[in-house]
Amino acid sequence: MQKVFYMHTSRTLITALLPALLLCTALRAQTKKAVKTDTVKTAPVEVIVVDSKNQPRKGEQIIFQSQKTKKVFTGRTDDAGKFSLMLPAGQDYTVKIKSLTDTSQYGNLSVPTLADDQYFTKALGVDIEYEPARLYTLNDVHFDVGKATIQPASYKQLQELYDYLQWKDSVKIEIAGHTDNAGNDNDNLKLSFQRAEAVKAWLIKKGIQPGRLTANGYGASQPVADNATEEGRRKNRRTEVRIL
Repeated sequence: MQKVFYMHTSRTLITALLPALLLCTALRAQTKKAVKTDTVKTAPVEVIVVDSKNQPRKGEQIIFQSQKTKKVFTGRTDDAGKFSLMLPAGQDYTVKIKSLTDTSQYGNLSVPTLADDQYFTKALGVDIEYEPARLYTLNDVHFDVGKATIQPASYKQLQELYDYLQWKDSVKIEIAGHTDNAGNDNDNLKLSFQRAEAVKAWLIKKGIQPGRLTANGYGASQPVADNATEEGRRKNRRTEVRIL
């Protein structure tokens, strides 16, 4: 399913449909004569993130990466879907949004260069309309063969899932376990459920409330690839998170 992003800069609407990316128009600086000059000019930026119904999206992480220096500036929205940050002037920034399992680039932001006797008198407004996916595959969560024992290499992505649930404290999720079609169907169904339960137990141990988590196992009933190949079977052995 294609993600849809809308971005307003200085209240000018920019629409970008991934994977096709459109560049955002340059922001217009509000300036006046300054009594003092700064060594490094910075621009105040106010970010607002809402969904398609214009409701604020809490806990969304927005990333601004300088195309010149590669330095990264980030912020995360509050209950009102807002945050503020300062960006060095005279640079172009790649704007990204961090989801549960990846980071999506959808446009560029240009912050104007100021003269020595100028400074910004108003914050630059960046308004984003964002509809995230509701299904994610935890590609880096793995288990011992034929068991529901979580391998240590999985902890990094599980920590990201935990952090996601901490920031989005009203979200409930289903943890869905899947297997390939090798072996007995009943055994696969049982194993997939045990693996989903293992992820659930890990999150509960970290402090997530049990009522926010549902674990289900689907065995080999929902393949996403051809079980006739090893690559296909590898893809079918997976753990998914569905936003409820």
